Amino acid sequence: MRRRAWIVLLAFSLVLTGCDQVFRNNAEPFTERRNFEFANWDIPTSFVPRSIHVVGLGDSLTQGVGDEEKKGGYFERVASDLTEWEGISFVETENLAKRGRRSDQLATQLKEADIQASIKDADVIFITIGGNDIMKVLKANLFKLKTKPFYKEMDSYEKRLDEIFGTIRALNPDAPIVMSGLYNPILLITDEVKEFDEIIDDWNAVIENRIELDGNSCFVPVADLFEENTNIVYHTDFFHPNAQGYALMEERYVKYLEEFGLPELFQGEMDR
Repeated sequence: MRRRAWIVLLAFSLVLTGCDQVFRNNAEPFTERRNFEFANWDIPTSFVPRSIHVVGLGDSLTQGVGDEEKKGGYFERVASDLTEWEGISFVETENLAKRGRRSDQLATQLKEADIQASIKDADVIFITIGGNDIMKVLKANLFKLKTKPFYKEMDSYEKRLDEIFGTIRALNPDAPIVMSGLYNPILLITDEVKEFDEIIDDWNAVIENRIELDGNSCFVPVADLFEENTNIVYHTDFFHPNAQGYALMEERYVKYLEEFGLPELFQGEMDR
C-alpha cells in the first residue's frame, strides 16, 4: 500500500513538472508573438494626417485676378477646403499662374528649372489655360468674326496642351491634374453671338479629351456658371470673375474633386 502511494505521488510530481515545463516553453513565444503582432500592425493612412503641396499653373483665373475679397480666387479657396478633408492636416499652396498667359507661354515656363522643381514636389496641380489663346484670336478678328481662325488656333492649342501634359507627366507621373474648361467671354458684352458657344464647346472638348487621355486628371466645367452677367458675377473688366464668381467656381471644383475621388486618394484608400 505504501509502495503504491509512493508510485502515485511520484507520477503526480512528474505530471506537475511537465505542466510547468510546458507553460514555461509556451510563455515566451506567446509574449514574442504578441509583440510581433503589435509591431506589424498596418496603421491606416487616415490616422496620420499629412500635409500636401498644391501648385497652380496657367493664367489669371488661377492667379485670382478680379477677386476683390483678396482670397486668391478659386485656387486658394479650394486649397482651404482641402484642409477639411480627412487625412489632410495642412495645404501648402504655390501659385505660379500669371495674368495674360497663353498656352505657348505656359509650355515655355515649364522648361524653367525652378518651375520643374515645384511640379516634381506637387501633390495636386491646378491649371487654367486657353482663355487668352481665344482672346488673341478674338482681338485680331474683332471686326470680322469668322469661325475658321478659332479652329485653326484650336489645332495649335491641342498640340501645345499635349506638350504641357507631357512635360508635367515626365516630371510628376502621380499628382492629379485638375483643369477647368473655358467660358464664353463674348456673352459678357453681348448675347447676339450665341454661335460663339459652339467654338467654346469645341475648345472644351479638346481639354476634356486630353484629361481623359491622361487618366489621372479631373476636368471641371465652368461655362454654365458664366452664361450671363447676373448677380455681379464678373469683375469690372467684364472678363474676370469677382469674389462671388470665384466662390461659384470653388463650389464647382470641390464637387468635381469629390466625384473624382480625391478625398479617398489622400486617405490612402484609392488604388493608384
